[in-house]
Formats: sequence, structure tokens, C-alpha cells
Amino acid sequence: MNGSDRQQRPVIAITGPDRGGTPAWLFTALAVWRAGGRPLRLRPGAPRRNRPIDGLIVGGGADVDPALYDGATPEGPGTAAIRRAEGRLSQRLIGYAFYPALWLLRRLFQSKDASSLDPERDRMEKALIHHALDEHLPILGICRGMQLINVVRGGSLHRDLAAFYAETPNARSLLPVKRVRLDPHSRLAAILGDPPLHVNALHDQAVDRLGQGLNVAGREPSRVVQAIETEQDFCIGVQWHPEYLPQKTRHQRLFRALVTAARRPRPQADDG
Repeated sequence: MNGSDRQQRPVIAITGPDRGGTPAWLFTALAVWRAGGRPLRLRPGAPRRNRPIDGLIVGGGADVDPALYDGATPEGPGTAAIRRAEGRLSQRLIGYAFYPALWLLRRLFQSKDASSLDPERDRMEKALIHHALDEHLPILGICRGMQLINVVRGGSLHRDLAAFYAETPNARSLLPVKRVRLDPHSRLAAILGDPPLHVNALHDQAVDRLGQGLNVAGREPSRVVQAIETEQDFCIGVQWHPEYLPQKTRHQRLFRALVTAARRPRPQADDG
């Protein structure tokens, strides 16, 4: 692919696991394509190290699904839940078909392995994050991806969020039921807008101590960190899954911003 093609559709690498992860890949690839990029799937078994990339999305993982831990019988989103999450009639009509179908798709393709550890994927994604930071490539971390960015920068994670939800339950849903307040001075607020954002939630862990050069860009009312970003360059992490909200224009702006940043000329290394 020549330079002109890459300017038209920059290559955006999207990471994921070897087993499972197909729905996340499909929805993220769709979001990247709609935003003007060319999606490239990277997995531990197919890292495609020789392929040049212009941007990086570090995806979520199967460990966010509570059915992998507690053995409870999962239930898809019902009409009442969709009605509460979607205020407008047009959005509810879309939701009645979309959210149950998405829930079923994730159940069909998720990994059956109960372990949430994937050391091969960790190694691959850490190397990609370091490469992207060194080359000033734009980065978007989604859920697990946001957590890994924080760890790579020397931060730590909360492994159990129970203390944050002593008075109110922790919402876990594909529906955008969780309210997030963005820092009005953040890059993320410049992309998505300043008003509170309603997001979905599929996570058990969250950022604790911030990594070097990172700022909190958004929190939920319980004070759990929901978004981070670097002080320089385009490196944003979000705890929610914007790829699962293709009908929400505000969430899709994040992918458009990533692709736009991938088209920009990057700073040249100083040869000394």
C-alpha cells in the first residue's frame, strides 16, 4: 500500500485474543471503517509484525463477561431495561432488536476458558503500546486496553471494585446505563463534548494509581476512573465499549478522532 492510500484510509491495528473476541473485532472494525480507516486484526497467534500501522486500538477481552466467573445463567437485556436506557423512541426501536442480538452474538463467540489470564496477548499488546508511544501513533484503549495502557505506563489497577459500590449497585450492561462526567479541559471532552456521557459497563477492574504522563479524563459518580489520556500525543483509554454503540453518534466520534489523528504527519525522531 502506497503513501497516498494510507492517507486516504490509514491502517488501524485492532488487538484481540486468539479465542473469542469475534463480536468485538467486527464492531470495532466497522467503527474504524465508518470513520475512514482500514482495520487490521492482530492476535497473539497472528501478530503480523511486518505490517506497518498508522494507529492502534487495544481492545477489550472475554474476562469482562461476568458469566465467566460466577456461573450464573446470563439473561439478555429486556424491553424494560432498554426503555430505561434509551430516552428517545427512535433509539428504543433500534434497541429492541439491536441489544438482544448483540448480547446473543457475544455469548455465541466468547471463549469458554474460565481463565482471564492471557500472557501471550499481554506480551503482544505491551510491545505494540510501546511501539505506538515511541512512534507517536494515536492509541485508543478499550476496557482492558485502557487498563493495560495504564500498567505499561507504570500504573496499577483495582482488582476488586466492591468498595466503590457499597451504597449503589455496580451496573453491568451492554446498554448505556452508566453516567460518566468528563473533565471539561480534557482531549476526550473536546472530542465527545462536555455534557455527561451515558456508557455501557462490562468490567470488574479499574485504574487505581495513574501511570506516568496520564491524566484522568472521566469518572462515574462512584469515583471509579472511566477514562484516561496522555498529556501529549493522542493516547486515550475508555473503560466502556464504544464499538458496541454504533448507533450513538457521540460515541463514534472517538473512532473518527483516532483516524483523523492517524492521518497527521508524525514528529520525526531526532538523529542527534
